[in-house]
Amino acid sequence: MSQLSINTTQNVNINFEAASLGERILAYLLDLVIWIAYSIVLRIILKLADFDSLLSGLDNWSVMTIYIILYLPVIFYALVMESLMEGQTLGKKIMKIKVIKIDGYQASFGDYLIRWIFRLIEVTPPLSFISVIAMMVNKKTQRLGDVAAGTAVISLKNKININHTILRELHNDYIPVYPLVIKLSDNDVRIIKETFETSIKNTDWVMIKKLQDKIESVTGIKSTSANATSFIETVLNDYNYYTQKM
Repeated sequence: MSQLSINTTQNVNINFEAASLGERILAYLLDLVIWIAYSIVLRIILKLADFDSLLSGLDNWSVMTIYIILYLPVIFYALVMESLMEGQTLGKKIMKIKVIKIDGYQASFGDYLIRWIFRLIEVTPPLSFISVIAMMVNKKTQRLGDVAAGTAVISLKNKININHTILRELHNDYIPVYPLVIKLSDNDVRIIKETFETSIKNTDWVMIKKLQDKIESVTGIKSTSANATSFIETVLNDYNYYTQKM
């Protein structure tokens, strides 16, 4: 698995593990199973409803249009899922990989749209070999759509054991805010947690603000939290979310 070095707009260098070709292919095959399952269920429903009889009076173009509409969930699956799940389809989520921008930030809908347009010509069978060749020769395992959108697919698997002093209990429905926390190491988070808890105990708000500034400068995160205390709480929770879920 190759290293993916990203230099953010704040000149912070972040090292990710690029998702391997095998991981990306397996994620695609898992998504393919979902498409096939949808198609089978749809065919059963249409057969039970005697759909062909209902369409018997229509011309071929009208019939084709209706079937295209019925298969829109399959056609737009990747675009919709990656947009809603922040760079993941169900297959990618199972394989613990996701799409990010080369600058380290969350990809936008426009980026996912570019990737989706390209997948029509490089991923859809029988042209799938195009994306495979592109990923094999690209050191960041990017297909053509990734290159055009300025994205890459990274692995979220964390091989580092978590020090128990940094563990936090999270609710199952917890939603992370700052993906770039994965740049931090366990030792970084341990220091942040200890400094934060000491500062809270001593009501040292100046130190908490300095801690926020340091985290932002090191990770490239831009706070959207209400205040420094809330920001650091979120950072600690997010780090635990990404490492515990892996």
